[in-house]
Amino acid sequence: MKISDMNWLQVEQYLKSDDRAVVPLGCTEQHAFLSLSVDSILAERVAVEAAEPLGVPVFPVVAYGITPSFMAYPGTVSLKAETYLRILTDMLDSLRSTGFRRILFVNGHGGNSPGQSAALEWMGRNTDCRVRFHNWWNAPRTFEKVKEIDPVASHASWMENFPWTRLAGIEQPDHQKPMVDLERMRSFGPEGVREMLGDGNFGGRYQRPDEDMNAIWSVALEETRALIETW
Repeated sequence: MKISDMNWLQVEQYLKSDDRAVVPLGCTEQHAFLSLSVDSILAERVAVEAAEPLGVPVFPVVAYGITPSFMAYPGTVSLKAETYLRILTDMLDSLRSTGFRRILFVNGHGGNSPGQSAALEWMGRNTDCRVRFHNWWNAPRTFEKVKEIDPVASHASWMENFPWTRLAGIEQPDHQKPMVDLERMRSFGPEGVREMLGDGNFGGRYQRPDEDMNAIWSVALEETRALIETW
C-alpha cells in the first residue's frame, strides 16, 4: 500500500504490529525514446506491486539520483553524491524516529549505488535497524530472465521498454543497436557521452513483445516480494 493513501493515525496503528517499509529510488535522466522518468516509474511500480499483498507501506519514490554523465541531455537532473547520500540518511533517520526498523530500498538506477554504502554505514550507527538495498533490474533471477530472452540488453533498450515507460505517439526504432564501448564511454564527460550514444540507448533492440516484458516483470515482482517477506 502507498503511504500516500494513508494518514498518520493509520501508520501509527500499523507500527504496533509491523516495522517494515519500502522506499523506491529512481532518477530523472535520458532514456532515448522512453520517458525521462523510467527509473522512477519502474522502481515505484515494482515496489508497490510487490508489497501490496503483504500490507507493507511504500513511500513515494525519490525521483532524483546521481547521473552526471547524462547532463548533456536536456531534462536530466543529477544530484551531487554528497547531497544524495545525505538525503538517504536523513530519510533513514526519519523512518527510525517514527518507529520503522526494517527498510528496503528498491533501486532503479545504477548511479545510485553509493547509497548502499551509506545504508551500511548508517546501520553501523543504528544497530537496532536493518536496511536492504535492492537493485531490482539486475537482481539475480530478474537479470537471468532478461538474458534468457535477449542477451543484448542495456540502458534505454528493450529491457526498460514496458507499456508504462513508453510515451504516447512515439515510435521506437525497429533494429538492434550495436553495444557501446562502456569502458571508453566512462572516460568522457557529458558532451562526449552524448556524442558516443546519440539517442541514448547503450545497445540492443529498442522494443520487444509485451509477453517478454510481462515475463520479466513477474520474476521481478516475485524476487522483490521475497526480500520484503524474508527479513
